[in-house]
This record gives sequence, structure tokens and C-alpha cells, in this order.
Amino acid sequence: MPETIYVDGTDLRLGRMATKVAKHLINGDKVVIVNVEKIVISGTRASALSKYARWMSLRTYKNPEKVGPKQQRGPDRLVHYAIKNMLPKSPTGKEALKRLKVYIGVPDELKSAKFQQFEEAHVKNLRGPYVRLEEISKSLGWCA
Repeated sequence: MPETIYVDGTDLRLGRMATKVAKHLINGDKVVIVNVEKIVISGTRASALSKYARWMSLRTYKNPEKVGPKQQRGPDRLVHYAIKNMLPKSPTGKEALKRLKVYIGVPDELKSAKFQQFEEAHVKNLRGPYVRLEEISKSLGWCA
């Protein structure tokens, strides 16, 4: 029987958390992630910002200003995109993605829910520097 898993994204590493969430989605569970702006990405601030800035600038050679993917800049969409790319590109993956909900902050209807965190994805296991997803989004042009 599918269950709903509530995840608090505070101080969780994006990649490790996304793999765990993708596994739960493939197994048929519903997943709700809150506080996505507090998710962290490992590495120095400069390297993370340059990587995401390059990803945002990808266009086509035909007409770089008008043609090509227009990337989302909000932290909720960045997390959604990361999890989407870890799911299979098939009807099963599309159905799994429909069971994912991602929120900035904690909505009023979820204040009483019991949230869990993935210990292996927690930032306390990280030795090096890290940057929050909120900082990356703001540097890309997202305004809260």
C-alpha cells in the first residue's frame, strides 16, 4: 500500500536526497518535500554558481537568444528537475513524478505532519564547503 512520506529538506544534500526520493517514487510512495530552499549543494560557492550559470546559458547555435530551453530558476523547480532526471524516461517514471510535491517553506496544511530526514544525506557527513540552494537561485535571478 502506498504511503505518503514527508521530507524536511533542511541541511540535506541535493544529490543524496534526490536518489532516496526517486527510489520511494519508483516503489509507488507519494513524497512531499518542504523547505527546499535550505537544501545544500557541496562544493565552493564559486564552483556551484558557475556550474548552474553555465547550465542556464545553454541554448542552440541557430538563434541563441530566442531558441532553446528556458530553465527555471526557483529552488523548488531545481529540486524537481534533479529528481525528474533520476527517474526512468518511461511511462512508469512519468507516473512516479506525478506523486512528487515540492514546496518552498512549510505550507499551513502540512504544519502538523511528521517530517523525516535521510541521515546519509545530511550535511553533517560533509567535510568540505557547501552552498544553499536559495543562494544559487537568487544568483540566477530568482526573486522570492
